[in-house]
Amino acid sequence: MAAKSSTGVAPDPAAPSQPARASRTPAMIHAFDALRPDLAYLAAEEISTLEAAFEFSRNAHEGQFRKSGEPYISHPLAVAGLLASWHLDAQTLAAALLHDVVEDTPATASEIEARFGKAVALLVEGVSKLDKLAFESEQHAQAENFRKMLLAMAQDVRVILIKLADRLHNMHTMASMPPEKRKRIASETLEIYAPIANRLGLHSVYQELEDLGFRYNYPNRYQVLSRAVKAARGNRRELVEKIKITLQEKLAQADIEATIGGREKHLYSIYRKMQEKNLAFSEVFDIYGFRVVVRDQPTCYLTLGTLHALYKPIPGKFKDYIAIPKANGYQSLHSILFGPNGTPIEVQIRTAEMNRLAESGVASHWMYKSADAALSDVQTRTHRWLQSLLDIHADHGDSPEFLEHIKVDLFPDEVYVFTPKGKIMAMARGATAVDFAFAVHTDVGRHCVAVKINHELMPLRTQLRNGDHVEILTSSNASPNAAWLNFVVTGKARSHVRNYLRNARVEEAAALGERLLNHAIDALHPEKIEPEAAVWERMLKDYGMQTRQELFAAIGLGGKLPLVVAHQLLHVQGEKTGEPAHPHAISIRGTEGVAVELAPCCHPIPGDPILGFIHKDRGLIIHTHDCPSIRAFRTDPDKWLDVEWEAEADHMFDVSIKVVVGNQRGVLAKVAASISEQGSNIGNVAMEEEDGSPYTVLFFTVQVENRMHLARVMRGLRQLPDVVRIFRIKGKKDGRATQSQ
Repeated sequence: MAAKSSTGVAPDPAAPSQPARASRTPAMIHAFDALRPDLAYLAAEEISTLEAAFEFSRNAHEGQFRKSGEPYISHPLAVAGLLASWHLDAQTLAAALLHDVVEDTPATASEIEARFGKAVALLVEGVSKLDKLAFESEQHAQAENFRKMLLAMAQDVRVILIKLADRLHNMHTMASMPPEKRKRIASETLEIYAPIANRLGLHSVYQELEDLGFRYNYPNRYQVLSRAVKAARGNRRELVEKIKITLQEKLAQADIEATIGGREKHLYSIYRKMQEKNLAFSEVFDIYGFRVVVRDQPTCYLTLGTLHALYKPIPGKFKDYIAIPKANGYQSLHSILFGPNGTPIEVQIRTAEMNRLAESGVASHWMYKSADAALSDVQTRTHRWLQSLLDIHADHGDSPEFLEHIKVDLFPDEVYVFTPKGKIMAMARGATAVDFAFAVHTDVGRHCVAVKINHELMPLRTQLRNGDHVEILTSSNASPNAAWLNFVVTGKARSHVRNYLRNARVEEAAALGERLLNHAIDALHPEKIEPEAAVWERMLKDYGMQTRQELFAAIGLGGKLPLVVAHQLLHVQGEKTGEPAHPHAISIRGTEGVAVELAPCCHPIPGDPILGFIHKDRGLIIHTHDCPSIRAFRTDPDKWLDVEWEAEADHMFDVSIKVVVGNQRGVLAKVAASISEQGSNIGNVAMEEEDGSPYTVLFFTVQVENRMHLARVMRGLRQLPDVVRIFRIKGKKDGRATQSQ
């Protein structure tokens, strides 16, 4: 619901900013009396409780003033007034009156609980910020405050309703704030609070927050656009009135009872459309639209047919949100028509129940006490959305990353797809099959391997479209792939993929780190030694770590050098050694995962002499012993470890080769066929541009089991008459690839 002035009229977004309900606060001693008319829906004892809450809050805030110069109590009173206009219950209004008491005054939560009950105290606690804590950055503070509010929202959605009313009044009184603070609060409003209002179905609050955020984030653009809208309003008023009369007459002829109202796009919506479609203001025709409210659902469709007979619909511009409601419960028929003189006009057709739900959203639960199925559906959807946010919260301890995922989910420009059982699911526009898999269930997302869209196998990165029938194929052995982060768009999918990769990386790194540390200990102390528990405790304390796994992971990721840690362990143990014996080489399979990396510069394969290089944050990197890119680092022996290939390799490895061939027709096919005959796959192929010479240079990335397999591939190629020379490409020096025949 929009904030209303004392006249009951929603404020013009283009009008100068006025504090919401400022007319109610000239003399704070009588201020509560001005609120009483809005409380008529409450019982007398509830109003008495609110009056006591007002007195408590006024006394607590005594001597405090807002930037505008008004007594501070004017703010909680205005917030309570907004919530009263939504007919929220007495507990919510009491919490609104008290919402800044714990944060800004010496009063405590226990005092509020003793005076007004536990429910009110919990609501106040949920709305209060964490300002008294120290954060490393403004971004961390914002994220932590939002996480705290989210957890409170999940327990009681009234927390966010109070917060939205609080933010709306603050936005109305922003003129007295310093410009930097105005811009920061306005950005936060556009990124977080306005989208939340939209997700909760508070349409008017959403629009007003967007316009106010637009005003203070882009003041010059706001002024220019608001003047243009005012001018257009005057120029188009006659046309709009003419269309409205025509619609009324047409519906009357069809014996359809309807209430028709004009609807003007809010400023930020116009601005977004101009930005997204690169339009000038004069090219935005659907600034005005018409809302048609009818008796029941069948009449909505009858009305649609009648209006389509009057004005032709624009193809592809019809949306049926009645059959498939939006995620916030919104229902309506939308259609854009060719109006008089070809002017596009938008009509929204809905019932009175749909209209009040569109305006009030989840707040309708308190405004209209009924067993309305639509209201319970909105509550269910809201709960489901909050639960999805909690799932993301559970996966992310890092606050800024958590807020990043949340912001993605706050802009649900949706597409609607069908599950194999015919259930409709709303997905964010641009969502892929992987996003859908995670939306169905976390386990489905983690184990998905393929997708059928409209009964055809498609890549997992395929973006979903309205009406798609989507079936996910899974495998118990499958796991999330880092490449998915290049195309998934929903917060839930991104958060689960990142969390899995992070955990997998740590687990693999810990296993590698333990092997590296044992290897280093053996090198320094040939006799088998197992450090005592007290030694480990001392080491972990010195490193500021909690568990051995944490230390092993740091070693595996290159953050700690194994030889250094081994030295310290042995030193603490009190052991002294002479010259270290030659250590046994660490066996490499090539399939260890993110903790072991085969260097892309030299593409080592089994059979190549190799060295292991400890790299900070990347773990153990395997190079061929003659790789040119490592010559500068070989002078630092502490960073190198002897490694060797495991005897049994069951993995295919990439290797690059260069083939010089005669410039003959069909030569590429012959070379590819020869590679295939030797049981090798071709991962990539490229060729140098022709320079008129009789030879062509081909570059292949082929997959082989080991060095002997590569030798067979190269031997097979040399037998082709058209092949002149063949090289293996190993590393780069001075920008040029080095080659070995």
